[in-house]
Amino acid sequence: MAGHSQFKNIMHKKGKMDAIRSKVFAKLGREITVAAKLGMPDPAMNPRLRAAIIAARAENMPKDNIERAIKKAVGGEGDNYDEVRYEGYAPGGVAVIVEALTDNRNRTAGEVRSYFTKAGGALAETGAVSFMFDHVGSVEFDTKVGSEDAVMEAAIEAGADDVVSGDEGHEVITSLEQLNDVAKALEAKFGEPRKSKLIWKPQNTIMVDDEAGEKILRLIGNLEDNDDVQNVYANFEISDALMAKMGG
Repeated sequence: MAGHSQFKNIMHKKGKMDAIRSKVFAKLGREITVAAKLGMPDPAMNPRLRAAIIAARAENMPKDNIERAIKKAVGGEGDNYDEVRYEGYAPGGVAVIVEALTDNRNRTAGEVRSYFTKAGGALAETGAVSFMFDHVGSVEFDTKVGSEDAVMEAAIEAGADDVVSGDEGHEVITSLEQLNDVAKALEAKFGEPRKSKLIWKPQNTIMVDDEAGEKILRLIGNLEDNDDVQNVYANFEISDALMAKMGG
């Protein structure tokens, strides 16, 4: 019986992981289609599409899925999605930015609002918290591509603004306008990055206690689980103990 139960647990976990992967692929496909519709369907001529394809490859999205998402845009198939940004406050006064692609603004706004309310936070007007973030380009590489000094030197030469290196890799920060040029220059030197995208980078972060931290992490988890939400950014830090407890 123990073996049977273990098998059932493994199948349950596999099913859960497959569901998560399916959701991730759906979001990546949506971004690829939107990027291809807004610009050229050729990633070499469309920086946003190229970034979306890089993100898809990083998640091991099959090539067929990527090509199908691009064809949807070229053929005028699929739903038309609006890009929407929501801003709000989480417990502890933490600022949160949510980026979504939706075919129903009312539905998505209602769902996002409910997540904030249940977490003890509140949705605010657009612009209420974004001034606390910098809208910048981010290009990420694995640590194996080179030393901190080598990446820093290449990044400066390419016109980047900053580099943050650590155990998890190198993150090159650029201005919005320079993202594509910097990404191309660094790719020529280090190979394809694992990520290349526009992000909202907090100017400062707030350390919150464990009680608020748990609520914020649940809020972010609920937001990220929503089909329409593409990205979530927040300006907070939590203790190492809570990070370990929550499986981070």
